[in-house]
Amino acid sequence: MLQVMKHGALAILPLALGAAVYGFAFGLLAAQIGFPWWGVGLMSASVHAGSSQIVAVEQFATTGTVLGAVLAGAALNLRYIGIIASLSDVLDGLSLRAKLLAIHITGDENWALTMTERAKSPEVGAAFLIGSGLVMISVWTASTAAGAVLGAVLPDLERFGLGFAFTAAFIAMARGLWRGHSQVLPWAVAAGVTVTVVSLGLPKAYGIIAGALLGLAASALLRHKKAVLG
Repeated sequence: MLQVMKHGALAILPLALGAAVYGFAFGLLAAQIGFPWWGVGLMSASVHAGSSQIVAVEQFATTGTVLGAVLAGAALNLRYIGIIASLSDVLDGLSLRAKLLAIHITGDENWALTMTERAKSPEVGAAFLIGSGLVMISVWTASTAAGAVLGAVLPDLERFGLGFAFTAAFIAMARGLWRGHSQVLPWAVAAGVTVTVVSLGLPKAYGIIAGALLGLAASALLRHKKAVLG
């Protein structure tokens, strides 16, 4: 098992290094908003969901409401319901404690890598997922905390042209989630609904929630149609 975990840890390194870049950017901006480095690190270790952390912090910065930030972040994490469901065979046979650990450290990167490797070799399972997940959560937590430490001592980042870092980091994450043309419709629905809700003057958090829910609904309809047509 340890050998397989080591294999997963090494295999995820290129993806982990990429995540460290936008994790550092996230830490920089979070510190500029007022989050302490330890708070950023604690959030990364406990939430471990980059896109929702970015949205939640940005929502809190613009609206000052905790509930809106939490709801916006939670909406983006709805996809993990499907991700965890797809791991039922992988996690089968583990103790409850091990399952909870595996679920917590599962992110988009190590889930996709595990499923890809499992398609090549059915023997790849929970040990690979956990090994790669431990590396991802460690790198993510360390990079975001490091960014926050530096961000706390730097002057206004807008002077250095880094005010776009939040948006750039989110774009990088979104690109990593792209899985091909089959996602065009769900993404278009989610984007269109979000823009429409925000254009109507409603809080951005509501737009994110509505977009996420209807995007998931569009994705479910596509899968159902594909299953019906064979």
